Amino acid sequence: MAVTKKRSIILWLLWIAIVPLGLYLVYQHYPPPEIDLWNITAFTVLAILTALMPLNINGTPMYLVQCVTIAVFLKYGLFAEIILSQLTVLILLFRSRSDEPRHIRLPFNSLMFFVVSAIAGIAYMEFGGEIGSTVIAHILIFGLIYEIISILSNHLFLYMDDMFMGVNKSFFSLDTVWDFAITLLVFPYAITLYITEAYIGATALFLLGIPFLMIAGLLRMYSSSEKVNIDLKKAGEIGHQLAARLSTDEVLDQFVIQVTKMFRLDYTYVIDYRDGELLMLRMFENDEFIKNQVPPVRYNKGIAGNVIVSGTPVIYDKKSEWDDIVTGYVPVDAESIMCTPIARNNKIEGVLLVASRKKFAFAAHQLKILDILSTYFAVSLEKAGYVQRAIATSERCGLTQLYNYRYLDEKLEKSMQKVKSGEIASLSLIMMDIDHFKSINDTYGHQSGNDILVKLANMIREEVGSEGTVARYGGEEFVVMFENYGKEFSMLFAENLRKRIEQHEFLIQSDLDSERSMEKVHITLSIGVSTAPDDSDEPNALIRNADRALYIGAKQAGRNKVAAYAK
Repeated sequence: MAVTKKRSIILWLLWIAIVPLGLYLVYQHYPPPEIDLWNITAFTVLAILTALMPLNINGTPMYLVQCVTIAVFLKYGLFAEIILSQLTVLILLFRSRSDEPRHIRLPFNSLMFFVVSAIAGIAYMEFGGEIGSTVIAHILIFGLIYEIISILSNHLFLYMDDMFMGVNKSFFSLDTVWDFAITLLVFPYAITLYITEAYIGATALFLLGIPFLMIAGLLRMYSSSEKVNIDLKKAGEIGHQLAARLSTDEVLDQFVIQVTKMFRLDYTYVIDYRDGELLMLRMFENDEFIKNQVPPVRYNKGIAGNVIVSGTPVIYDKKSEWDDIVTGYVPVDAESIMCTPIARNNKIEGVLLVASRKKFAFAAHQLKILDILSTYFAVSLEKAGYVQRAIATSERCGLTQLYNYRYLDEKLEKSMQKVKSGEIASLSLIMMDIDHFKSINDTYGHQSGNDILVKLANMIREEVGSEGTVARYGGEEFVVMFENYGKEFSMLFAENLRKRIEQHEFLIQSDLDSERSMEKVHITLSIGVSTAPDDSDEPNALIRNADRALYIGAKQAGRNKVAAYAK
């Protein structure tokens, strides 16, 4: 903020010191010839219309107003060209989109246009150029000198400003090349406009100006449609990438990254709409995900809330347009914002909010593209959810929600490969079986037995936590697999689990009792432990070893015991 204020003060002081006095001196030393009011008015109108219709090349607006100002300079001299250029400064100030404040852009552009015009115009006349000449060779040679000096002066001014701001840029950049290229295109038209007007008067401005403006308009339309087509193609590619993701987290992350990349965003947020609240799901700032520490807000509050209520996407070009609306989290340096609902099956389920630190960062068609992307996202998210549920169904026991034998078999194979490759030092398998479980089913009913299985599964899952893998092996048998757990540590875990189960009271409803009373039941576990590579280095052998330890070492030894496999 301090740098911006300092820059503004310096620019305005320079403008006051140079532009008014410079205009006076130019008028005194290079006074304009007699000016036809109708003629100069026609030139001015053509210059204004040209300034309002820039071409967009590689995302950069190119203003072709030079074709008019050159003609005015050749006919009326330096003072008239400076006045017309200063008028176009005001047009460009309100027409162009920039994140730099207008109180800086106005003195900067006005000063730059004045200095460039003065240097190029004085050089033209000092080299021998004449105002009002109709000699073709004279006009072409000295006019081209005028244009080259104008371009070089313009880029020297910008280069010095970059140096003052501490920006390290090359003098001959891509912008310089484009300026020279545009000059080669504009200069012949400017000369033609000047010569034709010199012979037939202001009518030439309409004969040449109207086709020129029509062509410029068509080129703008073509450029805009090309940009839309490019963005639509990118959106389609993103849609295909999202469809290929098989988990909801992958879809979320890929969507955020690709949208940020496509629109060159500084901030991207995916917000969930649930139970009357807006909850932040993903926060992506300055090309990285950050931890969500934003509390939920009411669904109808702020920018996202307005989109939820209206169901309509919105776009804001600058902070002053949304600053009094926001109630939730938006970075303080954000300026441009786009926000669109995320709908699935005609129901809004979330909001996508993106932002840029630049003013006027987004075009209107980009909001529509963002809306299309949100639809792709919602469909892909739904598909990934179906896939995850299908995978969970195929990998999980329907009763206990533990992993099933199929998953355990695959996981055991992969873990054993880690042992063989040296990625992990050991692998332990703990197999357990409920003692006398058949008598529980016979006494209380099979549903009561299922209740015990579910509660036992929850207790085992709680004991293991994230350290290992828990699976239902079949019937009343359960398996726990630990990577990097040796036999001693696994035996200790098994013993602690056995004691906890032995002491626990399982509260169940007796289905075979006429009164269906609640009963307290105690159960015990017989447990076998086998470890790789000590006992075996093959998955199936490790299971058989644990099973053997369970039945021979624990069951046959009296049950309610922990036994290790012994060769």
